[in-house]
Amino acid sequence: MKLSVFGTKFARNSGIVGLMDDLGSALVENPGMIMMGGGNPGRLPEAEAIFQRRLESILADPEKRHKLFGRYQSPRGDHEFRIELAAYLKKQFGWKLNENNIAISNGSQSAFFVLLNMFAGEMPDGSRKSIHLPLTPEYLGYADSGLSEDFFTATRPEIELLDDNLFKYRVDFSRLELDDSSGALCVSRPTNPTGNVLTDGEVAHLDEIARERGIPLILDGAYGLPFPNILFTDATPHWNENTILVLSLSKLGMPGVRTGIIVARDEIIHAYANANGIVNLACGNIGPAIATEMFRSGEIETLTRGYVTPFYRQRATKTVNAFREALGDVPYRIHKPEGAFFLWLWFEGLPISSQELYERLKKRGVLVVPGHHCFFGLKEHWPHSQECIRVSYVQDEEQVRRGIGIIADEAREAYS
Repeated sequence: MKLSVFGTKFARNSGIVGLMDDLGSALVENPGMIMMGGGNPGRLPEAEAIFQRRLESILADPEKRHKLFGRYQSPRGDHEFRIELAAYLKKQFGWKLNENNIAISNGSQSAFFVLLNMFAGEMPDGSRKSIHLPLTPEYLGYADSGLSEDFFTATRPEIELLDDNLFKYRVDFSRLELDDSSGALCVSRPTNPTGNVLTDGEVAHLDEIARERGIPLILDGAYGLPFPNILFTDATPHWNENTILVLSLSKLGMPGVRTGIIVARDEIIHAYANANGIVNLACGNIGPAIATEMFRSGEIETLTRGYVTPFYRQRATKTVNAFREALGDVPYRIHKPEGAFFLWLWFEGLPISSQELYERLKKRGVLVVPGHHCFFGLKEHWPHSQECIRVSYVQDEEQVRRGIGIIADEAREAYS
């Protein structure tokens, strides 16, 4: 079989493909595997009850039911949903936008594939642009999305050591250097994989740098503001006409409906929608159908503040305490958990690679994410990139406790 350059690049193994394959194989071949690696949200009965009520109401109405199953939407996505979401964002935050500033995607992963390649790669004048990550480690799902090689560049962060075996990454603006080859800045907030939340000051500074360069600031808010609001620290939602804000319904508890949301100025939405029409034709209807009334009524606030945020905050606290007890005198630090639903563990001076630690844990029935995949775009050698793993804490609490014990055993064995 002879593949094109595109086919060769996207058919090969990658970090995100390996992760998803492992998750899928574990579900079929080893249902007892302790799943502490993926981004599947926790199961909240209160959220499921809201989704069920909304869906039952739609199914009970013949016209709404037909709209759900029997109609294509435009490449921008469901018009009514975009109207209600725009009204909600305008009311809550005073953002000057309307439905023309919003588009829907079949999950934010597909949105990023289109958006990142819109601003980087080969340019019409023959030059090449790249996407710059002002903070690394970053979401491994971006890593292989570029249609060309050397698609990302990255700035190594400052590491602030905190009490109680915690630490925090901060944007190192003294290292952050952009040139004419930078097509956009991109950062997740909270950061996947670390749970780091950029401060309002850091976001404002990045916005200023992007404006000076005439490039967009792409903010991935899949776990963050204004929803699903999985944040444990103070932060302000950010959007303006130079910002592309990408949101998702997945972490609210609906990963299966594959609904991403792009908020940007109209010319960007127009370009995205044209590309989306080619790639996807249209977007799925179920996510917007369920969520429309949630934004119209304000029920989204009840869901996030009343259930989603407290659930993950409590789990984060429990898991940090459990790791502290289990790891004891192992040389470790945990990134300060400020959001999302992962812990980022740093084993200082780890004698083996994060990949080898991952393989050892996998053999013992625990899936995590080896951290080296998340340092893409960084050109310099940095031993720290081989000393970290990402751990999800949202699954069954007893399984998480067992997984923590196994991780501690393997880490201790690695140092012995």
